[in-house]
Amino acid sequence: MDQIDVVVVGAGVVGLAVARALSLAGREVLVLEQADGFGSATSARNSEVIHAGIYYPPGSLKAQLCVQGKQMLYAYCAERGIAHRRCGKLIVATSAAQMSELRAIAQRAVANGVTDLVLLTREQAQALEPHLSCQAALLSPSTGIVDSHALMLSLLGDVENVSGLLAVHSRVDRLVVQSENANGTIKIEMADGTQLLARCVVNAAGLHAPELAARTEGLAAHHVPKAYFAKGNYFALSGRAPFSRLIYPVPEPGGLGVHLTLDMGGQARFGPDVQWVASADDYLVDPTRGEAFYAEARQYWPALPDGALQPGYAGIRPKISGPGEPAADFVIQGPREHGVPGLVNLFGIESPGLTSCLAIAQLVAESLG
Repeated sequence: MDQIDVVVVGAGVVGLAVARALSLAGREVLVLEQADGFGSATSARNSEVIHAGIYYPPGSLKAQLCVQGKQMLYAYCAERGIAHRRCGKLIVATSAAQMSELRAIAQRAVANGVTDLVLLTREQAQALEPHLSCQAALLSPSTGIVDSHALMLSLLGDVENVSGLLAVHSRVDRLVVQSENANGTIKIEMADGTQLLARCVVNAAGLHAPELAARTEGLAAHHVPKAYFAKGNYFALSGRAPFSRLIYPVPEPGGLGVHLTLDMGGQARFGPDVQWVASADDYLVDPTRGEAFYAEARQYWPALPDGALQPGYAGIRPKISGPGEPAADFVIQGPREHGVPGLVNLFGIESPGLTSCLAIAQLVAESLG
């Protein structure tokens, strides 16, 4: 049976970042991906936003790793020439009742170490974005956007440049902890019958991470969270948007509301909404949901034309908290938490996972020594 130092399961942006960090630390790394290429699920179906670290509970991993990861990601993109733009965003209060929420967001941001937010009056916000309708707004100048595919391609290149490998069409069926082995090796059983031994395994399987953990022999069941799937639908804007910054309403339960984001070409899209679904691959966008998008978007852009929104794409958030529950924090579960040598499980790595990817990778590498 072949033996390797480290196996990373999942070639999304977080899995690739983890593989890069471990490869650069001198570890022999194999990345196993069940799809036919890297980054084809959550990492390819999001807003591509570099978040500032504003919304998350102070002291949470989401807050810490987003703020740290944002700086690391901007530096990495600049160094490697990866397309990105620090375009900024406006969080808008569209009613007097939302003014207190804006102030609470600003206070939370400061507690998280985000000290560059600027509270704007309606007139100041409209001076920046004349087509915007609001009562007031928070300007986040360190929010940006990134070409996520180019980022993942660069991370994979770093892995391969130090002899790491990516194997696609490689579905992991089961992990078996070799408890009788003093070295703490883990057996990896593949769907095609292949078996490997690894000193360390990082479960970065995203939507399927809890499922893989449940199929890990030797990991106690109480360490495996229940998986929930929150679908986010996006609608694309026909024509050019009259905004140069991202526009976000105040957050809604389960998500950040139907916001306007821009891609690197300047094309606008609205979303995501929050639609709880039973399947991790329910990517169909229902065109009838567009009516709700018009209503929400017109709260801050009343001039949005009829017929301007077309069904775009959908992504699935890999949640470990369900409808009506407080949003769960990232879970980075290593040997210290579950007692299994050489195993790290990454659960609930939803937004801001893209922003945090390099910081998450650093933490995982440190946990594996």
